[in-house]
Amino acid sequence: MELVVRKTDLLRELQLFQGIVERKNTIPILANVLMEAKGDEVKLLATDLEVGLRSKCTAAVSKGGSLTLPAKKLYEIIKALPETDVRIEEDKGGVKVAADRFDSRMQTLPREDFPTLPEATGTYTASLPRDVVRQMVSKTQFAITGEDTRYFLNGALFILHPDSMSLVSTDGHRLALITVPRETAKSKGKAEDEVRVILPRKTLLELGRLLAEGEGDIQYERGENHLFFDIGGRLLISRMIDGQFPAFERVIPKSNDKRIEFDRDRLTSAVKRVALLSNERSRAVKFQIDKSKVEIASSSPEFGEAKEVLMVDYAAAPVTICFNAQYVLDFLAVVETDTVSLEFKDEMSQAVMKPIGADGYDYTYVIMPMRI
Repeated sequence: MELVVRKTDLLRELQLFQGIVERKNTIPILANVLMEAKGDEVKLLATDLEVGLRSKCTAAVSKGGSLTLPAKKLYEIIKALPETDVRIEEDKGGVKVAADRFDSRMQTLPREDFPTLPEATGTYTASLPRDVVRQMVSKTQFAITGEDTRYFLNGALFILHPDSMSLVSTDGHRLALITVPRETAKSKGKAEDEVRVILPRKTLLELGRLLAEGEGDIQYERGENHLFFDIGGRLLISRMIDGQFPAFERVIPKSNDKRIEFDRDRLTSAVKRVALLSNERSRAVKFQIDKSKVEIASSSPEFGEAKEVLMVDYAAAPVTICFNAQYVLDFLAVVETDTVSLEFKDEMSQAVMKPIGADGYDYTYVIMPMRI
């Protein structure tokens, strides 16, 4: 294999693979990116067997072929090069990567060792608006658990209805649910009543990265065990999590009869300040709710105590609810509205936070009170 490629073109693609390849993998080939050169382009592929990404960039190919190179080291080398053409050439001692006066030889692993990934059929299930999906991912991915032994919680449930789509995640202490209306005219093939799949946490992270730039709708396809997202010519391949997602509808309280509205920035600042003196392990802050005011307070044996009062419109009975400060801040960080609401019943029942005046979507954040 022998080719010449622009540094900026190759770097842009290699950057997208960095979250997928595993540096400490028990299977060495999974730390490599597969490069296949043919015609006027080089195709790139990386996977950790759960998530895979196919992409390509323009190249002047003088000799076609395929090889594998360590994805992270190749990225670091290309990033360090000046803005110029990069020459990649296979020889007996490995693979030569050169540019200007720089010359290097990298170790390769047999192309035959690289796993075979499923192919998309091209008959896509649905066309999804890019900005909408990006918003759905950002508003739910933080609530996915990172280490739960219940593997089905290590992902988010994606629900596709003919007239709407939802994404829901939970770690057992909080739940984030966003529902967005969709145009049914954009669906292809047989219209199904409802499609439910669990997307792994890593898939959502990579989806968020891929959606950060570019424009145009996403083409979504569901295979037998895999999901395919075609995003501007790049194909994200994800294994589905096989499991039963919790019946999240039951977790959303229906009898919360008390409600407060907060200025989002004001609440964010107050919780951040008060949380500085909270217990480092529990991150607990108390919302002491009384007529026309909410006192947010924290205390810890090591540091001391803090409190801040917010004036609110509230006339019901006094209630004191304790929350994990980080859980509250996670929600406040992803909503764009100036005002948010807190709906609650008592100090032991699930509370609900919502953005007020959100345009084009319905967003519900359920948070469990802490017992202290």
